[in-house]
Amino acid sequence: MTTVDIVLLALGGIFSGVLAGFLGIGGGVVLVPMLVTFGYTPVQSVATSSLAILVTSTAGSFQNWRMGFLSWRRVIFLGFPAVLTAQVGAFLASRFAPYLLLAAFGVLLLVNIYLVELRKRLISRGTVPEKMMTPLMARLVTGGTAGFLAGLFGVGGGVIMVPLQILLLGEPIKTAIQTSLGVIVITAISSCVGHAAAGNILIAPGLILGFGGLVGVQFSTRFLPKLPDKLVSMLFRSMLALLSIYIFVQAWQNYQVGASVLG
Repeated sequence: MTTVDIVLLALGGIFSGVLAGFLGIGGGVVLVPMLVTFGYTPVQSVATSSLAILVTSTAGSFQNWRMGFLSWRRVIFLGFPAVLTAQVGAFLASRFAPYLLLAAFGVLLLVNIYLVELRKRLISRGTVPEKMMTPLMARLVTGGTAGFLAGLFGVGGGVIMVPLQILLLGEPIKTAIQTSLGVIVITAISSCVGHAAAGNILIAPGLILGFGGLVGVQFSTRFLPKLPDKLVSMLFRSMLALLSIYIFVQAWQNYQVGASVLG
């Protein structure tokens, strides 16, 4: 790696760390395309990103815990079912055309934006529906659903887990973000173990990204509690909208590649 590569990796890690702390996502949506741009294979990029995410999410969750904003009980009830159902989703993903999966995920993100906004409106009117299950069952369902969808669509669970916590558990957005970041620690460990066994992880780039993320997440986790809920909600929904556009573009490109091969 050149000095320029090291600096770019560190800056990318810082940016992903800021996103992790502010929005409760792992940052793979930023890190994987960056690593592919640097010439690494897709599997190396995903694996190396998982190492960076592990460093970032662990640091951010530790900071949240020190500040009293993290419940490990919430994390465990969401994390372990997510790890199990992610394997089921990953298994089923190989049965569908990639462009269909990407397009479906883009639609899911847009639906999440609408549902989160709908719940906010219901709360403001005092007409929130009664809960249909116990808090424990709701957490197991939330974690299991997020893990399944993450495995099916090949993304980190944060973009799915935060809306589900808001919708099914009625969690405030900041609590959902902080819990999601803690759950990502568990899912990142699972991912790293599998990729390390296959020899896919590039240690040096992963650690550079991870330590950059460590810096970024320290900043964002300290400032998140001070931000208005309305601003955090707007940022998260904006991120979902931008990510959906990116996913739809990827789906179209994947479809065109498939069509050209068949042609």
